[in-house]
Amino acid sequence: MAIKVSEPAWVREFKTFIQRGNVVDLAVGVVIGAAFTTIVGSLVEDIINPIIGLLVGGIDFSNVFVVLSGERQPSLEATRNGGAAVLAIGRFINAIIKFGIVALAIFFLLKLLARFHFTTALEEKAPAGPTPTEKLLTEIRDELRRDAPPSTLPASPGTL
Repeated sequence: MAIKVSEPAWVREFKTFIQRGNVVDLAVGVVIGAAFTTIVGSLVEDIINPIIGLLVGGIDFSNVFVVLSGERQPSLEATRNGGAAVLAIGRFINAIIKFGIVALAIFFLLKLLARFHFTTALEEKAPAGPTPTEKLLTEIRDELRRDAPPSTLPASPGTL
């Protein structure tokens, strides 16, 4: 005798969700986002930080840290490996710079898309309601129907 196991409702919902096109679009966006993050990381660490370091006197900006407890070593990694508790101020500032660059890129991308009037399904406008003229004409029609005897009215709104 076979035991029948029913599929939970959430499994059916998940299958439906996965089969929609939005999931594929999201996956493509995540992959492109990861690649873009790598590029931004390189831009900040390899180009922007050396320039900032040069401007502030040759400091390796990504290696700026404060030791809270333990012994200070020549680099952040060495200090952490030595068991010290540190505040990695330079890395935090790098993360802020990276976020700013990504936010600017997204801003300009959305601005460009808005210029071409691309909209998503969520941004599609609801159908416009009747115009003020149409509302007025509807009110006049309804008023005429109320006042006219039933035998003089057309059978349907589109006929004469």
